[in-house]
Amino acid sequence: MKKTIYSKFDKAAIAALKPVVFEGRIVVVLNESEARRAVRFLLSQPVLGVDTETRPSFKKGEVHQVSLLQVSAYDVCFLFRLNHLGMSPAVRQLLEDTTVPKIGLSWHDDLLMLHKLGEFEAGNFVDLQHHVREIGVEDLSLQKLYANFFRRKISKRQQLTNWEADVLTDKQKIYAATDAWSCIMLYEELQRLKQTGNYELIKVEDDVQDNSAEER
Repeated sequence: MKKTIYSKFDKAAIAALKPVVFEGRIVVVLNESEARRAVRFLLSQPVLGVDTETRPSFKKGEVHQVSLLQVSAYDVCFLFRLNHLGMSPAVRQLLEDTTVPKIGLSWHDDLLMLHKLGEFEAGNFVDLQHHVREIGVEDLSLQKLYANFFRRKISKRQQLTNWEADVLTDKQKIYAATDAWSCIMLYEELQRLKQTGNYELIKVEDDVQDNSAEER
């Protein structure tokens, strides 16, 4: 049976879907020694999922630097606390690596934020937003894409929490890890569908919907 996917997934339908969360190990990285060990492991993996988090601003003119870089393999995710590490040598090595594909969403925006911490040459990054368009999917948000491809819901409840808190809560850690890990799942499913052609795309006409304004 072919998988049914939609050019635009109905946001109202997401609420009824079963939630999905990362169930692997989550490691918080606070210093350069920990970062070196994490990067050594991550660069031994075949593929990685990446994302960032920034402390939200609720006052006009208030801007924060990126607080967290989450990088996930299949069963372990490392949370690099950039408000402690900054653009450390190990973080720069990871970002500049050209061997392991790192899958993200709207990654151009993340790179702009990361460049504010220090200069680096971006390595092997893949932006899912470019690739889903190749099969006719117009959605740009992670939540909609995951719902469309897997019929599961990624919660966004922790998105506007304080990512510079002294200690991240378990809910924040799971949220951050899920976002990074889910990029791997989407990328591999997208590659499978493109290779096999085993899907049916249903075109949804919705002139009102503006995907460019969606949250990731």
